[in-house]
Formats: sequence, C-alpha cells, structure tokens
Amino acid sequence: MRTGAGDDGRKGRTPKKGSCLRLFFWAYGEEPYDCHRRAMESYLKNRFRFLWGLLGSPFHYVRRYLMSIFKGAGVAIITPMHEDGTVNYEKMGELIEMQIAGGTDAIIVCGTTGESSTLSHEEHLDVIRYTIEKTAKRIPVIAGTGSNSTETAIYLSTEAEKMGADGLLLVSPYYNKATQNGLKKHYTQIAASVSLPIILYNVPSRTGCNILPETMVWLAKNVENIVGIKEASANIEQIAKMMSLAGGEVDLYSGNDAEIVPIMSLGGSGVISVLSNIAPRQTHEITAAFLEGDVKKSCAMQLEAIELIEALFCEVNPIPVKKAMNLMGLEVGPLRAPLFEMEEANAARLEKAMRNYGILK
Repeated sequence: MRTGAGDDGRKGRTPKKGSCLRLFFWAYGEEPYDCHRRAMESYLKNRFRFLWGLLGSPFHYVRRYLMSIFKGAGVAIITPMHEDGTVNYEKMGELIEMQIAGGTDAIIVCGTTGESSTLSHEEHLDVIRYTIEKTAKRIPVIAGTGSNSTETAIYLSTEAEKMGADGLLLVSPYYNKATQNGLKKHYTQIAASVSLPIILYNVPSRTGCNILPETMVWLAKNVENIVGIKEASANIEQIAKMMSLAGGEVDLYSGNDAEIVPIMSLGGSGVISVLSNIAPRQTHEITAAFLEGDVKKSCAMQLEAIELIEALFCEVNPIPVKKAMNLMGLEVGPLRAPLFEMEEANAARLEKAMRNYGILK
C-alpha cells in the first residue's frame, strides 16, 4: 500500500510498522519515491527467496513477508482490442499508465476480466510480456497463468517467470472439476515449477470447483510459494473459516468489489478489482483507508460504490466494464466472441450508475 505524504509533502517518509525495508530507507533520512522503493523490494525479494528458504522455521515470518506480493487494490485489467479483434497494445499502455497514476497497487493481467479464455497462448504471453515491460517494476505485475490443464498452467507460469512477473494468479481448474486432493496435486506441481509467489483464485460460480478452507490452508502451509487467495465464492462463512484455520498464513484478497470491506475485516489484504478499471483512485482509497485504520471512511466509500458495482456485474464480466470504459471515451474496443455488447436496458442502467458515482458527466 502506498504511504501518505509526510510533513514535507514527500511520499512515504514515515515507516510503516513491520516493514524492514521501509525502516531501512527511513533511517537513512531519504526514502525513495514509491517506484524506486517498489523496485528495490522486488529486487531483494527475488534475490533472497532461495536463501530464506534454506534458513528454515526461525525465519518463517521473514520469508512470508518476502513472498507477500501487495496490499491494497490490484486491478484485474481488461485487454483492449482493435475493431478487428486484435490486441491493442498502444491502448494497453495507456491503461497501465492510467492505473499507476490513479494509485493502483498492482496489475493483474490475463485474468477473467482480461478475456484470457479467448486469447491464444501466444497472445496470452505477449500481453503479459508487454504489461511487465510497460509497468517497469513501478508496481507489481501478477500474471494470470491458470488452466484446467496442469501442463498448460506450468508452461504459462514458467514463461511468465522468465519475463519478470512479480507473481502468478492461478484459477482453479474449470470444467473438469478436480477433487480437493486433485487441487492439492495440481497446485503443488505448478508451484514446484516456479519460484514466484502464487495467489490462487477461487470462483466456483465460473469453474464448478470450490477450493475448500482446509485445502487452501494445507497448500499455504506446505507449499512455500503459495501465499494467498483471491476469494470470489461470495461465501463469507467459508472465508471466515479459512482465515480462522490459516493463522496468518494466507494473504486474502476479495474477488468481488462489493465485498472489499467485509473481506478486509476478516484479515484480508485488499482486493483484485474490476471496479479499478474505471475508478482506480477510489478503489485504492477504500483499501488504503481500511489499512490505515479508518474503517468508517472505508465502509462509507464501499457503500457509495455499491450501485455502480451492481451495474458492473448486471451482465457477465467483462461485458459491462468494457462498455463503461468506452462510455468514458477510453476506446478499449470490442469484446471477443462469445461475449457480445450489453443489452440496451442494462447499458442505460450502467450509464446512470456511472453518472451518479461522478465518473461520467
């Protein structure tokens, strides 16, 4: 999470509790701006992961810190297209700059919102590569490399690591519905193929496969680089049980924009957000306020966004968010089939919610 401005207006002059790197910079009087601090953290994490792995349990929590990818609001970024359906990399670059300027804490690329299911393997990897190069370590890039084929997931994950991704997002296997033991084997094999930290993605409404609390906690405690989960089950009881079993071993992210504050109240680290595509500053501030202890402000901002969030999911994601971005003049292009344009009534509802929220005049 970005720190607030200090007395002299510079970002991050006051160290946050528990951050050894921030304390180091602060002790020397001049902490670099966020982009430099993030680059240094990324460099140190990548260089020292193997060493910390050898040192064993006395350094467990230090290893956990090094493996943690981000706190705050990460954008599940869309993939812009030209009218002929090819990926629009120039527009992708503009969107990345917009997200960084808006305070987004991480970019999650080639996920559901990025239409990964309709990208070829070549396109998938090209979009990841471009995002990593354009972001240039200013904020973490988490590559969506999950698949219902373990072999394919390993291929995409190892390629993303070679490109310099900061972490991976792995959706649970869809359609073929693995058992819980199958999930353990699937994720353990992928994790063994890379050294990057991994966030699992639980979205049973799409995959038909639910990562149960006991399974997630087992993976977090037994597989060094499985560090977190994006939870989009909408099952607060299940999520609470998982966190009660985890004992601080799981970095939890809301996968639903309507549940940012509830998830963070259970110990969550933030959100992987669709809303951030059109309201990056506001989404970041919801999480920032909570992490800084201003739960009342965070809750108020969450509730203020509910009408817009509901409109963003009145049809299957990413149909509404791409429509919203085009309404804002961002010209992100069409969807890939089988996804198509919004129904007229739903588009009108979305436009009204955007005006009420103040992001469309």
